[in-house]
Amino acid sequence: MVTDAEQACFEAGIKFGSLYHQFAGTPVSVDSARSLETAMAEAIENQPHCETVAVEILDDRVDAAIDHESGYTELTGSLMEVEMEIRYEGCLVRTRMEMEDGYPLMRLVSVEA
Repeated sequence: MVTDAEQACFEAGIKFGSLYHQFAGTPVSVDSARSLETAMAEAIENQPHCETVAVEILDDRVDAAIDHESGYTELTGSLMEVEMEIRYEGCLVRTRMEMEDGYPLMRLVSVEA
């Protein structure tokens, strides 16, 4: 049987997988970034055991990624920072998405029983 901490970490992984794979490729511009941040956070916060989700789409990176006249680019991990808190039973897990060698990695920041 898994511990509460292990289950909380599993739940965090589910939330990150859902957030990233649901929204990667979404058209984004500097003008639409705030509404997309809100939509992403609110969608993931609907899931069980999710305490908080903070999504920040980085305007300077979005602007630099726009390479055509249409004025938008596709959302990727390199364009955003994400933090989440997941609570399962008495355990709180804090997570963060960080870029490493050009790849978005989801990391455990802390696990508190």
